[in-house]
Amino acid sequence: MEFWNDPITTIFNSLLKSFTSGGMSEGLATVLIYLIGILLFVTFAMVLDIFLVWIERKVVARFQDRLGPNRLGPFGIFQPFADIVKLLIKEDITPVGADVIMFNLAPIFSMMSVLLLWAIMPFAPKMVGVDLNVAMLYLVAAGSIGTLSVIMAGWASNNKYATMGAFRTVAQMVSYEIPMVAAILVITVLSGTMGVVGIVEAQEFLPFIFYAPLTAIIFLISAIAELGRSPFDLNEAESEIVAGFHTEYTGMKFGLFYAGELLHSFTFGGFIALLFFGGHRFFGLENLGPIVGALIFIGKALFFYWVIMWVKYTVPRIRIDHMLAFNWKFLTPLAFILLMVTALVGRLLLDSVWLVPALFLSNVFVGWMTVLYLKSHERKTREAEDAKSAVPVAQH
Repeated sequence: MEFWNDPITTIFNSLLKSFTSGGMSEGLATVLIYLIGILLFVTFAMVLDIFLVWIERKVVARFQDRLGPNRLGPFGIFQPFADIVKLLIKEDITPVGADVIMFNLAPIFSMMSVLLLWAIMPFAPKMVGVDLNVAMLYLVAAGSIGTLSVIMAGWASNNKYATMGAFRTVAQMVSYEIPMVAAILVITVLSGTMGVVGIVEAQEFLPFIFYAPLTAIIFLISAIAELGRSPFDLNEAESEIVAGFHTEYTGMKFGLFYAGELLHSFTFGGFIALLFFGGHRFFGLENLGPIVGALIFIGKALFFYWVIMWVKYTVPRIRIDHMLAFNWKFLTPLAFILLMVTALVGRLLLDSVWLVPALFLSNVFVGWMTVLYLKSHERKTREAEDAKSAVPVAQH
C-alpha cells in the first residue's frame, strides 16, 4: 500500500537502505540513486519516443486511407526498431567545410531540450523531477534550446538551403514566442504562481480551459510554430529548400532530430494538459493513487499529441510572409488583449462567484470581435485585389 501511495519515495528508501547496508556512505548512495533515476527516466523517454513513431505512422496512414506499418510484429509495432537499425548502419557523413563541433552537437541539443522540459513536468502528485517556482520561465528557456539546435544545424552545415532553414527558424522563434509567453502569463495571473505543480493544484475544482479558452488556442498555435510542424514547418520545407536545416544530416544524427521533434510534440501536448486541463486530475480518479494519475496525464498528453498531428497532416503549409503577418498583426495583439482582460476581470471580481462566468464570457466576446475583424479584413483585402485587377493595363 505504501508503494501505491508514493512509489518514488518507496523505491528511493528501499535502494538507500540496500546500498547503505552494504557499507556505502549515505551521500554516495544518494548520488548513485539519482543517477539510476536519471538513467531510467531517459530510458522511459526513449521507449516512449519509439512508441510515438509507431503511433504517428499509423495515425497518418489512417488519415490517408492506408494501413501504415503492418509487417513487423502485431500491427507493425516493431517497425520503428527496424528503422533504428537502418539508421545505425547508415554511413555518417560530415560535409566538407562544416563546423564539425556544432554540426555534431546540434542533434544532441535537439533531444536534450526535451529531456530538460521533462524535469519540471508533474506526471502525478509526488511524481515530478523538480518543483520549480519559476517553471514557466524554465519552460520558455529550455524549449528555446530545441530552436537553438536547429539554428546550429543550419549554420554549421555549410549549405545554403540549411542556412536558409536556420534563418527562417530565427524569424519564427522570435515571432511566436511572444504570444506563447503572453498565454503563459494569463495562466500565471489565474493561478497566482509560476510553478507547474501550483498551476495544477489551482485547477482542483475547474480546469483553466473554462477560464481562458482563447488563450489555450493561442498556446496551441504558438506551440505548433515553436515545434516547426505544419503549417509552420518552413524551416524544412521540402518543396522549397530540399530538407532545410537537416539537409546534410544522415544516419542516427537525422534520427535524433526526428525523435526530438516527436517527443517535443508529446511534451507540449503534456503542457497543454497541465496548463489548461488539470494535468493528472480527472473527476477524482487521481485520488486512487499516483500511478492512476500518471496514466491519466499520459492519456491527456497523447490526445493533444494527436491534435498536433491532426493539424500537421490536414492544414497545408503557409507562406513565410503570411506566417509572420498572422503573428504580428493578429496573434500577438490578441494574446495581449486577453492578458489585459484576464488581469482586469480577475482584479475586479477577485474571490467572486462570478469570476469564471465573467472570464468565459469575456473570452467569447473577444473571440466574436476577432471573427468580425477577420471577416472585415478579408473583405477589404478581396476588394483591393478586385480593384487592382480591374485597372486596365497601359498599351505600349
